[in-house]
Amino acid sequence: MTEAELDDFLAACPFLFHMAEAGAWESIRAHGLLSTSALLDLCGVPAPERAAIEAGRRAAGVTLTGPAGERIAIRDNGPMSDASLERCLDDGVAPADWYRLLNARTFFWTNRPRLDRLLAARTYRARAHDVLTLDARTLVEAYADRIALSPINSGATSRFPARRGLSTFRTIPGCPWGQWRAKRGRKGAVVELAVLGGIPDIERFVTRVTREGGGEPACILVERDAGLSAGAPVIRPTY
Repeated sequence: MTEAELDDFLAACPFLFHMAEAGAWESIRAHGLLSTSALLDLCGVPAPERAAIEAGRRAAGVTLTGPAGERIAIRDNGPMSDASLERCLDDGVAPADWYRLLNARTFFWTNRPRLDRLLAARTYRARAHDVLTLDARTLVEAYADRIALSPINSGATSRFPARRGLSTFRTIPGCPWGQWRAKRGRKGAVVELAVLGGIPDIERFVTRVTREGGGEPACILVERDAGLSAGAPVIRPTY
């Protein structure tokens, strides 16, 4: 991906979206939006317990206790199965390898319709969620060397799952933007943006946090003050 192609991508997808458990924002604000593996480090989870969380399918979410005794939630990865992964994995990657690869990263959707489909999915529609909206360009500028781009939903295996393996996640310089764009269109070329380890200073990039789902109207929890430049650290609670 050249500089011009990166500009093209960011123009098509100026915001990034992340769905967390309802009530997670305060913990995220305190510790950052961290990968599953980084959260296990933060909470001091011992090795015997980590393996089941990092290298296996989580049919249900996991609740950890944070450094200050706070509740920290790790989402399930119910949309995947070992059997489906074994049919679609390439490069000698085993299901456990794939789970570890995903758990080492924090993920964002590059367009709102993808997030809306997740919110409406049967597994999640009855529950409320904290939805983070981030300014894509300022995040990319700050974390370019830790960012990978994916043309598929890497955390789901549908009836006909897309092939995936070591080449699924591409660095920004290694992303074949022209090829992906020709195949999927400008707004659909990159499905996910992933950050290795997570984003400790997530508040710098957040433009809005909303509480959505669970059969209730959406409400704004946090919104950047009008007139602030992108990436400014000051945000205004609205609750």
